Amino acid sequence: MKIDFTKMEGLGNDFIFIDDRDDGIKEQTDFSALAKKLCSRHFGIGADGIIIINNSKINDFKFRIYNSDGSQPQMCGNGMRCFAKYLYENKMISERTIEVETKAGLIIPEVFTDNDDKVKFVRVDMGEPVLIPSRIPFITENEIAIKEKLFFDDIDNQEKEVEVTVVSMGNPHAVLFIDDIAAIDVRKQGERIENHERFPEKTNVEFIEVVKEDELIMKVWERGAGQTLACGTGACGALVAGYLNKKCLNKVLIHLEGGDLEVEWNLENNHVYKTGPASFVFSGSIMI
Repeated sequence: MKIDFTKMEGLGNDFIFIDDRDDGIKEQTDFSALAKKLCSRHFGIGADGIIIINNSKINDFKFRIYNSDGSQPQMCGNGMRCFAKYLYENKMISERTIEVETKAGLIIPEVFTDNDDKVKFVRVDMGEPVLIPSRIPFITENEIAIKEKLFFDDIDNQEKEVEVTVVSMGNPHAVLFIDDIAAIDVRKQGERIENHERFPEKTNVEFIEVVKEDELIMKVWERGAGQTLACGTGACGALVAGYLNKKCLNKVLIHLEGGDLEVEWNLENNHVYKTGPASFVFSGSIMI
């Protein structure tokens, strides 16, 4: 079977887009297995995940994402910006504001264009942060998971405990504030926190260095994908955690390895907004 695809990236977080609005591909393959195959950077196209475009009965379109390991997260902020750009520039929708059905609920991206009607950047209403531990999910007796201690066995001379603030933006995030982000071993730290027993569905992990009250530096370990250059939901979770810990304002610029994001927590409506770029890489077809 031959399928057409488009590869896109948001701050270096890259995705393979597949249009399956007629469910023709779904009927002939398993998307989890397909993600593992296509995302391989040696034997496939190479990406952090695949994103499936589906019709929606309740919104404009349905968004489904599968990580490179075949797991299915609820949402992806960088992927959503690419999703909006893809729909608009392929004239699948004419409105600049799009209602998208995700496993995390309704997400509303808005595209901003240049004089040639090409998408320059996308602002996404990411909805309300989830702070109730049972809904994240995260195991704790506290009503909100701020400055939670995670304990580990002494492995490879790493810390026996780390302090995290836990929040969900449709998917779980453990946020750590550190003094020197350059000194962090993202893989070793991220992997053991991702799989800690207090996260029943595992977790994404964000390492944050505070530059000043409106500027953060972030590195990320993504659940199911490993270390990536950027994570949109993670940037939103980092802002919320930073504000709750009185480390930053409710609007910040976040420097990720793949580029910068502007993130704001609107305290009046409790929604988090994320603004950043999305780029086309290439299109093609592949036999599966």
